[in-house]
Amino acid sequence: MKILITGGNNAKALKLMKAFPSHFVLLADYGEVPGIITENYAFASLGTLNKDSIAHILLNFCITEAIDCIIPLHHYEVEPLAKSAVLFGEYGIQVLLPEADTVAGYLKAEETAYPDFAVFIQGDRIFSGSDSPLPGNLSPALNGVFSYNQSDLKLFTI
Repeated sequence: MKILITGGNNAKALKLMKAFPSHFVLLADYGEVPGIITENYAFASLGTLNKDSIAHILLNFCITEAIDCIIPLHHYEVEPLAKSAVLFGEYGIQVLLPEADTVAGYLKAEETAYPDFAVFIQGDRIFSGSDSPLPGNLSPALNGVFSYNQSDLKLFTI
């Protein structure tokens, strides 16, 4: 599986790579990006940032690079991609975010940093940075990467 993680120039993207040890991870960001390519990961540029056409830029990039799954880390990518998830799905690309109608509830109101993060696919926790307990009442169809504490779950964004 080929996974695209946006915000590739940020340490959070590098931290997230450890959740996918058996997959090829493409770390991408807007503007200049280091030209590093290894067997398990690579860096790539998404070109110039244009917030008005984020979903279009990322869909074209995913199709060109044969991406199977996209994990958006920039806060301004989250809502446009959640709303475009069905379109991405038509091209066989999974957008790892909660449903568009619930995504706003997982965005941070203020910059709260939780030390732990977990990755969910269809309600299954496939990775966790620690054994800390998760908040209760999680959706059985939850998708995304979340930072959390015992009482709160927020999208892992930059």
